[in-house]
Amino acid sequence: MATSSTQKTLEATSRLQIKEQSIEEMYGVPENFLEIEVRNPQTHGFGRKMYTDYEIVCRTNIPAFKLEKSSVRRRYSDFEWFRDVLERESSRVNIPPLPGKVFTNRFSDEVIETRREGLERFLQIVAGHPLLQTGSKVLSAFIQDPNFSRENYSY
Repeated sequence: MATSSTQKTLEATSRLQIKEQSIEEMYGVPENFLEIEVRNPQTHGFGRKMYTDYEIVCRTNIPAFKLEKSSVRRRYSDFEWFRDVLERESSRVNIPPLPGKVFTNRFSDEVIETRREGLERFLQIVAGHPLLQTGSKVLSAFIQDPNFSRENYSY
């Protein structure tokens, strides 16, 4: 019985066409790629007016995005608005949560780094989703447009 199974596996394997790949094919730019990095948090203001914003760096060749390379800055409140819009735009897609709000020590290096990691994970998931890439009116603008303004989108 085992011989029959082994023989079938060998026959199936022999039908596979193995094509040699060149170095360019193995290490060239992939057909579609999307790299999103949230980095360089900066805290601004004083007292009750303090806030932290984050740099979003995007590198892609996916047609849904207008630019191959971009860099913008966004605040946590911008991310909250963005997530809310995505939920309203895309009822068929489960939008992941943002990192939670922090009320104490929110400007400590540890809290800012934990939030940065969570925001990066969030953006990588939503920007990589095919339904959001093609169906969202706000996705590429939020990630790529330095002049992005919530007021330009009525929801």
